[in-house]
Parts: sequence; C-alpha cells; structure tokens
Amino acid sequence: MPGNSQRKGAIRKSGKGATIGSGGRVKRGLEGKGPTPKAKDRPYHKAYKEAQRSERRAPVRTRKKTSDVEWIAGRNAVVEALREGVPVTAVHVAEGAERDGRLREAFRLASEKGIGLLEVPRGELDRITSGAVHQGLVAKIPAYQYAHPEDLLDRAAEAGEKPLIVVLDQITDPRNLGAIVRSAAGFGAHGVVIPERRAASMTAAAWKTSAGAAARIPVAQTVNLVRQLKAYQDAGCMVIGLAADGDVSLPDLDLADGPLVVVVGAEGGGLSRLVAETCDQIVSIPMANTLESLNAGVAASVTLYAIAQARA
Repeated sequence: MPGNSQRKGAIRKSGKGATIGSGGRVKRGLEGKGPTPKAKDRPYHKAYKEAQRSERRAPVRTRKKTSDVEWIAGRNAVVEALREGVPVTAVHVAEGAERDGRLREAFRLASEKGIGLLEVPRGELDRITSGAVHQGLVAKIPAYQYAHPEDLLDRAAEAGEKPLIVVLDQITDPRNLGAIVRSAAGFGAHGVVIPERRAASMTAAAWKTSAGAAARIPVAQTVNLVRQLKAYQDAGCMVIGLAADGDVSLPDLDLADGPLVVVVGAEGGGLSRLVAETCDQIVSIPMANTLESLNAGVAASVTLYAIAQARA
C-alpha cells in the first residue's frame, strides 16, 4: 500500500532537519581558502615545472681545483719558481745530490720563505715526477683553486672599474696560458677564463710561465664557453675575438674603454665557429707582412697593451 514503509523493499528517507553537531562542518565549508597561489607556486602547474628546470640549469658558484698536486722538476725551474713567488709548499732534494750554486740558492730561497726542505731517495723523485729530468730537485705546489667566471665581474665591481676579462678558446699549450695570465695581470685585466675540457689548465708549467702572476689574478673555468660569453654579454660586456681576418683593426677599436671581454683563439686554428659567431666584433692586429702571424700569448699581450693605453 502507498505510504506503507513496512512493506518489503521500502526505503526509509531521512528528514531534512539539521544533523546534530554539524555546525562546525558547515562553518568551515563557508570559510574562504585564502588567495589563489601564483602559478609558479603550484606544483602541478606548467609555470612551476619550468621554474624548477631553470633552477637546475642555473650555475652554482663553486670554486674548482685541479685534481692532483703538481711538481716542478729541475734545478733551474725550482729556483725560478721560488724567485717568482709561485706558492711552493715543499722542496724535495735527492739524497747525495751534488751541492752546486743552483741547489744552494734553492735552499736559501726556501729557508727565507719558510718552505720545508726534505731529503728523499732519488727513486722517490723519479716516482713523483713520473720519470722527468729533475736533477735531484723538485718543488711541490698545491692544487690550483679556480674561481667562478662570475667572480671576475665582482672583482671589477669591487675595484670600481669596468670589467676587462680574457677568455681563451682551445688554448692547449700551458706555457701560452701562463704567458697570457702574466700579461692579463700586468695590463689590468680582472681575470682569465678557460674551458674545463680540451684546453690547458693551471699546471706547474703554466704556473712557471706566469712568473707568479697566477697568485695575483684569478683564473676561472667554465663548462660551456659560448654560454659563458652570452652571460657576460647579458651583464653588459662587449665581446671581441682576435683573428687575422677581423672586421676591425685593433687601433680602430672603439670598445676599449667599456666593459670588455677579449677572446683569444688557439694557435693556428684561431677561434672556433660558435665562439666567433657569439663575438660582437672580430678584431685583427695589423701586421707589416700578411704572411706573419703571432702566437696566442703574444697576440693577447699586444691587444691588452692597446686596451690599457686606450683606457689610460
């Protein structure tokens, strides 16, 4: 019968009155949830994921160092390193080595600088120098501590000067690296940048050629040279590359007195294609004979001298 809730299959419907104790739930349901988070703060939003990817790509400003201790071998080389202020931490001499004038001078310089002297078997010197001709005398220098490329801009800002940075593209001879570091320090550059791979690093040979200048000017490493050049451009620097077929002659360069990055290419090969395309200007050094060319170290020195004169 209609209305007979007792019959088989009937369903009892609850009333529409308020449920006891529901006031808190109703009140909370009416409360607002606050302002909507920005898109970049919502984990499932596209903007949030892009921000996370950008953070992972951003460079971490850490200093890198060479992986091993370096050894300077040979009496002349050790004496020159001690004279020029290379940060020698110890001097090792072979047992029974002949005490000639060079050896006595090395002992004197080490004593004046408070550097420890250690007498070891000749075989030990053969081992640590991998069989190099050491003449019974080697000097130990610490692993080189590389700067971050952005540190060079900070160095210029702290000095109240417009940045002047030297970047090396595929320079593989450590002696050229050392010579360029020495010129950069002498002509007021704020640092040198080298690639992390397929390039010379601050080895004992580079330290020696720099004549101690590597202790006065920072050398930085970068994983991607083109990306770093673009970062310097974003920071307001003009980037010039050195090449024999440059569009601008060095005496006509009108960028010398502004924030500047000078890129020096490899001996013979010059600038790599992508690096050359990234440069704002390609600059040449005028020569009396078109068949003559300068090696990387000399080219860098001539250019830095011209820039120093223009800034003066």
